[in-house]
Amino acid sequence: MMRLDEHTVLPGLADSGRFTRPPRRGPGEPSPGDGPFSKRTLGRAPTIMFVLPALGAGGSEHVVTFLANRLVACGLRITIVSFEDGSAPPYYRCDPEVSITYLGVPIGRRGKVKGLNAFAARVAGLRSQMDAVRPDLVISFLTRTNVISVLAARNLRIPVIVSERNNPQRQRPPLPWRVMRRLAYARAYGLVTMTQGALQFFPRSMRQRGWVIPNMADWQHFKPRFTNTIRVLTAVGRLTDQKGFDLLLQAFAKVADRHLDWKLRVWGKGPDRDALQALAASLGIADRVEMPGVSSQPGSWIVDADAFVLSSRYEGWGLVLGEAMAAGLPCVSFDCPFGPAEMISDKVDGLLAPDGDVPALAEALSKVMGDAGLRDRLGANAIRKARLFEPERIGGLWEAMIFDVLASRLPTAWMPERNSHAV
Repeated sequence: MMRLDEHTVLPGLADSGRFTRPPRRGPGEPSPGDGPFSKRTLGRAPTIMFVLPALGAGGSEHVVTFLANRLVACGLRITIVSFEDGSAPPYYRCDPEVSITYLGVPIGRRGKVKGLNAFAARVAGLRSQMDAVRPDLVISFLTRTNVISVLAARNLRIPVIVSERNNPQRQRPPLPWRVMRRLAYARAYGLVTMTQGALQFFPRSMRQRGWVIPNMADWQHFKPRFTNTIRVLTAVGRLTDQKGFDLLLQAFAKVADRHLDWKLRVWGKGPDRDALQALAASLGIADRVEMPGVSSQPGSWIVDADAFVLSSRYEGWGLVLGEAMAAGLPCVSFDCPFGPAEMISDKVDGLLAPDGDVPALAEALSKVMGDAGLRDRLGANAIRKARLFEPERIGGLWEAMIFDVLASRLPTAWMPERNSHAV
């Protein structure tokens, strides 16, 4: 596992040997480093299509809108295709120049027949959009959407890069989806994961066409006030088994009586809400636990937080952990695969508890809640560590990958000025 410090060059920013770039270009083909390219030779700016299930408050949605806004500022034409019906506005701000198309076949539980029909409708709807827009590159996010994107692009001669946003070792989709993923990914142009561990899950043929690009640590413009009379231990995520909020409630219950000046606030929504509330009641901490839903603005949950905890059973990266660190919150996390140990150096800029160890998580939380000096030190060091994953740096990795692919694919090359604009 790659450990980072302030001198580390992230993969993709230099020829470090830790970053695998597909050997696409032949002799005489242009490279992104060959100098400026002329839009006039292509007749238009290249078009990038992003595909994802929804534009809500998730991590993938955050990354897609962030990249779309950056690339529009570079001069590219950007379109986002979502499976939603468009009844709700995007949670994250999109530049007005970004085109958004809703297919009107949202993700949801259906019977077998209705599920197959919805699957076919997504493939057909997405294929129709690809045929109409004729993007120069499609970038798809999340496993099932990736499968649909590759199927939709079949025979259209449009390269599709698939992006895995979770831990493929522990996130086990149903067998038909695993089979389709293996077949579809073999036909994808390339694969993006957020950690080397996730990339290693896939066959060597895919790893040779793979990029490792971490998530950014965003929301530095939100800062915690640290003015609460009753201090707030904060967790953020979809209320599902993966996020381990049941384990967090058990850990908090073990030490809550030692820290009567603290409460636990869990931001997010999801199917486990009722079960988690029932668990809090059975543990005798219902009056110490808040579940306010999704924050009104992206990242605004930081303002009233005094410390942050990530209790996930597994992660693709842990975007909210990076956000908390960037804001200067003292952080405690399970050392789950993958992500937390690549962000946190234990006892330096956060505390790591062994994967799934509830008593250890409880003691780590107790240390943070009971020691203001420790909180100050961890928070200050977290800010410095999070600079490794600042948006400008991670955006640069994505742009390097995208521009390289475009340069190797387009018959007459076009390249925008490198972007210094951070969204």
